[in-house]
Amino acid sequence: MAFCLTLISRSYCHLCHDMESEASVLVAEFDGELKVLDVDADPELLALYDERVPVLLHQDEILSQYFLDPGKVRDYLSKIS
Repeated sequence: MAFCLTLISRSYCHLCHDMESEASVLVAEFDGELKVLDVDADPELLALYDERVPVLLHQDEILSQYFLDPGKVRDYLSKIS
């Protein structure tokens, strides 16, 4: 595994489900891992991202918010992998 992206999500959010599906394809393409965290299960995440989900992160860098930007994420993954 070359990298791990984190998706801050919530179970009843259709935008979150869409971003998870789309991000999974990109992550697999670059042989990485996608970790999905439920914003409602962690008070710290909830304080940071409550109404901002979905948020796709690599470490502390926000790659996409609300909607996946495939070109931006693909470019970023090309640089880190």
